[in-house]
Amino acid sequence: MTALRSRRAVAALGAVSAGLLLLSACEKPTPLATITVGRNSVSSETDCYNDGKVVPTPQLAKCLKSKDIKSIKVDPDETVRFGVDPEVADKGWTILMNGQPLTDASKKTYRTIPGSVFFNAQYGASGNSTLVSVKAGENTVTGLWTFKLKKDS
Repeated sequence: MTALRSRRAVAALGAVSAGLLLLSACEKPTPLATITVGRNSVSSETDCYNDGKVVPTPQLAKCLKSKDIKSIKVDPDETVRFGVDPEVADKGWTILMNGQPLTDASKKTYRTIPGSVFFNAQYGASGNSTLVSVKAGENTVTGLWTFKLKKDS
């Protein structure tokens, strides 16, 4: 009876060790960027993240052309809230609209911007949708998350 229990214990220990080994081989998920409008929100990981190091320019160009961009409807009268993981905030981040800086770099985990800004020609908007990116890094790009804001009036 004791030998059977010992074998089971060894088998269980082996299974746990194998599981931990598999988990340690998994890649760490990239930080999230989130946009919230009213009660709706959309979050995204990105392929354009290099674990806090500079993302190469060719990779950034590829990410900006991605067809898998998440979108959210924005009523121009609503406030748009942007949020990032603390590890992104600690190193500074900027909101870009159609590739141009919309805000100064911030080290806060969230920012708010009036929805009307994203459809105002004065800020470079045209039509009923706008591409907005969250750029990690103050002077260099260490991550980039892109979203499409669609006008909902």
